[in-house]
Amino acid sequence: MMESGDQALQRAIATISQSDPLVKLLNQVMLGRMKPTDAGLRAVTDSWLDTYRKTIESGGFTRQALRRIDPCPRLAMLIECGLLTGEQQTVTALRQSFERAVANATE
Repeated sequence: MMESGDQALQRAIATISQSDPLVKLLNQVMLGRMKPTDAGLRAVTDSWLDTYRKTIESGGFTRQALRRIDPCPRLAMLIECGLLTGEQQTVTALRQSFERAVANATE
């Protein structure tokens, strides 16, 4: 049985959310308990970026669904807090994957 667009979106959100550094770790950085350069935090963040990119590249999303999982607001927050830079290859790769997905998506 084919997965519906809504099911695919819910699965994507669940997958991305599992390793989302904003949920637990960003607060630790903001409270000064962790540094943005912490190796463990970097590993979690890099893993999340890779998971996000692979999820988007899995395809099958409409433009409306892609708007719901747009990585740009989260990337902006992580960059603002010093966890990422806009020039990092993983950040650039995620943005490019998202832009390609939007360009190829159906409405």
